[in-house]
Amino acid sequence: MITYDELHTQNHKITELTNILHHLLGDRSLCDSDVTCDLFFDFVQKVNDHLEATDNALYSKLLTSGDDKARITAQRFMGGSKEIKRIFASYLKKWCKPRTHRLMVKEYDQFMLETNEMFDMVLERIQDETERLYPLVREVTGDQRQVA
Repeated sequence: MITYDELHTQNHKITELTNILHHLLGDRSLCDSDVTCDLFFDFVQKVNDHLEATDNALYSKLLTSGDDKARITAQRFMGGSKEIKRIFASYLKKWCKPRTHRLMVKEYDQFMLETNEMFDMVLERIQDETERLYPLVREVTGDQRQVA
């Protein structure tokens, strides 16, 4: 069982880490620090955990609701989740060593461009969930507290 409060807490922590990492990674000399790398991989784990939680708890309720708007919204968010996972995997393969929790920043300007794009994508997803997905699931289920 997961509640909307838990989902909002996850989103808040992801947003907080995004903002902190944006500042840390903006200083090239901090990209290789243990603290920055640890925070970055914590961010990656939190995003993956959140996507898994939403994948497992929300979409089935919308797909089986009998409401076309809910079904289309679920399909759109499911596609977005797949795309975020694909982009994340590509980004991690290019810029990270997950086993050692290290960033591999060889071309700093390109790294920052792709990192900022990834951060923007995640923050836009959080905003979409908060403004569109959660209210729709509440409407369909009638439950204001529990998602699943």
